[in-house]
Amino acid sequence: MTDRAFVPLSIAVLTVSDTRSLDDDKSGATLSERLTAAGHHLADRAIVADDIEAIRATVLGWTGDPGIDVVITTGGTGFTGRDVTPEALEPLFDKRMEGFSAIFHRVSFEKIGVSTIQSRATGGLIQTTFVFVLPGSPGACRDAWDLILAAQLDYRHRPCNFVEIMPRLDEHLRRGAKAV
Repeated sequence: MTDRAFVPLSIAVLTVSDTRSLDDDKSGATLSERLTAAGHHLADRAIVADDIEAIRATVLGWTGDPGIDVVITTGGTGFTGRDVTPEALEPLFDKRMEGFSAIFHRVSFEKIGVSTIQSRATGGLIQTTFVFVLPGSPGACRDAWDLILAAQLDYRHRPCNFVEIMPRLDEHLRRGAKAV
């Protein structure tokens, strides 16, 4: 057992889809239900079309809000012409999280085999906010939360987790400001 207390985070969920509404968005609902069941706060939930500027505007609004710790997107990670979530968000990353993609694909491979190569799940840091870009299937969202994010977003998880480094996430921003 750990001697650390749980630290609830404020998490926003964005569904990227041309066809879903809040009434039939199973992936966004899956993430929202799981994060609140874990004790975190659902800061906001939205749906935007598969459009680079719409995705960026919503995510930048959230990452610019000091009250939001994490953003999770679902949808738009495939290879069709309208799948543009990685293109929208990766250029905004101050730091990329290659390990998230690698672990996501390992977990996904165990569930769906080589079909995992059709996902471009990714993650990174925009200023001081963690951003995770997930596929649009409820199963992928469930696996990402249950097998990766739930532990990394829990301060009690050992040997390390994202929560314990959050107070230092602005070091690269402060260093950059001093260099100017």
